[in-house]
Amino acid sequence: MLAAMLPAAADAQRDPILVPEVSQHEVRVRQGFTGTELLLFGAILDPQGTRAARGYDVVVVLKGPTEPIRLREKSKVGGVWINAASTDFRSAPSFFAVASSRPIAEIVDDKTAAIYEFGTNFIQLSPTGEIDPAEQARFTAGLVDLKERQGLYKSDDRGVSISEQVLYQARIALPSNVTTGTYTAETFAVSNGRVVSSAVAEVEVAKVGFERFVEVFSRAQAFWYGLMAIGLSIGMGWMAGRLFALI
Repeated sequence: MLAAMLPAAADAQRDPILVPEVSQHEVRVRQGFTGTELLLFGAILDPQGTRAARGYDVVVVLKGPTEPIRLREKSKVGGVWINAASTDFRSAPSFFAVASSRPIAEIVDDKTAAIYEFGTNFIQLSPTGEIDPAEQARFTAGLVDLKERQGLYKSDDRGVSISEQVLYQARIALPSNVTTGTYTAETFAVSNGRVVSSAVAEVEVAKVGFERFVEVFSRAQAFWYGLMAIGLSIGMGWMAGRLFALI
């Protein structure tokens, strides 16, 4: 029994170690924020801390905080567009980006890609309620398409570069409309269609300055914040009316 277990143990010892790093562990969102670019980089080493003995593919998955989303479908009735069918997703990522050293289809099979969410077509969105599988697929594709057009979901099958089988790097752009919270950057080393190593780094996206004050106040004093917002809207409308009356 011992002799049979030794080859497996030896294979495990040969699996590489990923040492990931991120150019910014904190992204500060303030007035005039136009987005930023994250550099995700690191090294692929063998257990002894030296260069890995063979080449690997690398896949990087960057995900933002999850949020519940209700997606509504528009339907044209009598020449008027109205809300028709809808579905709810419990935990859709607010941001999702995948970068890989080669096209995912050349690295792993669909089953492995689905397990590790290697692509926007493999995102685990957790729909709620009873829904027909075909309709669920249609709503899922619609949500992904909407997020892609907003710049919040993206994939780059040549987005990871690897140097000398050791150093890797990927650049992922965060748009100005990103949600604040903790983002996870997962890096995977893949060999012969199998994920052999993974590592996680975190990035905190937070509002600062006046934007931070407004966000905290709106959560802590939702009632007064709502009254102030209504009062401000009425005041701005009244001022605009007076200005137009004088013209």
